[in-house]
Amino acid sequence: MYRCSPRPEAFHGFADWLMFGGELIGHNDPDYQEKVIKFNELLANCVIYSTACDITDAANAVAAEGESVDVDDLATISPYITHTVRRFGNWILNLTPPAAAPSTRLDLEPTVLFATGPT
Repeated sequence: MYRCSPRPEAFHGFADWLMFGGELIGHNDPDYQEKVIKFNELLANCVIYSTACDITDAANAVAAEGESVDVDDLATISPYITHTVRRFGNWILNLTPPAAAPSTRLDLEPTVLFATGPT
């Protein structure tokens, strides 16, 4: 018996939540349907990337304060957060490149970042 992993199911559930206009695609044209699906998955990947960057920034801020970040705590954080996403409000498109590249790496000493047990 084939069982699907929960990760693809979570992604597709998140992408369905982001879908504008409901779950049904109103056209029978296969090319149009493919475009809608690809756009929706692109939007979901962009939101997940933005959320992962926010989680990385938060973990770096905690570690910069001298607190250790537990690996188990990081493992429980999901990038499929919906309560901070405003699907239908205040969409502002700013095409000006950012001054600096976003921080996507936890580049701290392992002893500071990860809790190694009671000290």
